[in-house]
Amino acid sequence: MANEKQSYPPEDLAATTFARYTDYVNPGFAALVKFMGLDVVEVSAQGCYVTASDGQRYLDCLGGPGVFTMGHRHPQVVEAVHKQLERMPLSSHTLLNPLQAELAERLADITPGELQYSFLGNSGAEAVEGALKVARASSGKPKFVAAQGGFHGKTFGALSASGREVYRQPFYPLLPEFVHVPFGDEDALAQAVDQNTAAVILEPVQCEAGIIVPPEGYLQAARRICDGAEALLILDEIQTGLGRTGKMFACDWESVCPDIMTLGKALGGGVMPIGAFIARPAIWEAFKENPLIHSSTFGGNPLACAAARAALEVIEEENLVERAAQRGAQLAAGVREVAADYPQMVTEVRAKGLLVGLEFTDSDIGGLVIAGLAQRQILTAFALNAPKVVRFEPPAIITADQIEHVVAALQEALEQTAELLQLQ
Repeated sequence: MANEKQSYPPEDLAATTFARYTDYVNPGFAALVKFMGLDVVEVSAQGCYVTASDGQRYLDCLGGPGVFTMGHRHPQVVEAVHKQLERMPLSSHTLLNPLQAELAERLADITPGELQYSFLGNSGAEAVEGALKVARASSGKPKFVAAQGGFHGKTFGALSASGREVYRQPFYPLLPEFVHVPFGDEDALAQAVDQNTAAVILEPVQCEAGIIVPPEGYLQAARRICDGAEALLILDEIQTGLGRTGKMFACDWESVCPDIMTLGKALGGGVMPIGAFIARPAIWEAFKENPLIHSSTFGGNPLACAAARAALEVIEEENLVERAAQRGAQLAAGVREVAADYPQMVTEVRAKGLLVGLEFTDSDIGGLVIAGLAQRQILTAFALNAPKVVRFEPPAIITADQIEHVVAALQEALEQTAELLQLQ
């Protein structure tokens, strides 16, 4: 019968979990991870390593992606969450939440320019949804300009801003009044932004497009263009923020201050999910008129806020911004060195801090390299909007010796792939 209960071998957790993914979760994803050689079951994690059910340890060079800037289960973050769990895990939503207030103040302290007021949610996509809403409410204008290849999440508003058709097309019609222009093209951006534009939304570095770093001065140009049209500038720092690129925020590389910034991923310290958008005071007028105009049942909950506060402390105390810059330079140099030996397969290496993208001539080659790295207990993945690109986003706590190990494993995986494809 179609609804007859399946039986699974209890002694084999990996096989059982794979079967349950196939039957109850996502059969397409199960097939994909099997092809990539990643059909193993994670059972614990600490620092830079994920441990599988068979006892093998994998060096995590994907990190969520971008979630584990301070590694898995950082003791300081875990302790903060444990302590808060004993007090109050979730908020009443009636009384004031001191952790939410403290976290919002801290975000105002570390973000650039006049950014002051924060709304705390549960994810990066939720942060983007809120940012789009307050931009439209504040400006009174309907139009948004976004970048081709950009990725802002997969909820309806965030997906409308994102720029890859394979994720957009099945859900048409999306929200109206979204225009997409080539990323890094100042002239195209200037032509698209007009007096009806509520906001421009950009990633300072396009992560899911394959670590695309725009030309120097592009963010400054975007700021000028927005100012000239009285449009807002939203910078999506969900993956690039909190030290990942070797600055606290990627927009700091050009000293650009957005009107609204979205955050997520690493904000939860690798322990709790949390997202946020933060804006200048003038944009928050909508909340003065109606303080419940935007809300979230679990947003800003005490556990997530405790994790985020601890995460910000760890970033500062352990100099993770500087460490991301140093280890990122080492990783990028190593990847470039080994990739130079395989011009038949590799087209380009791009990097910004601990965001490193290795682009291949074909996505199948990238898949073989990912599988080869997994065989050597290194976790990586392809970029969602650029399957030809294998991206490396290890924790900022990664050591120089661990970087050398990753580069050596990549050398072996590239050699193995070239032999399989008879390219040597």
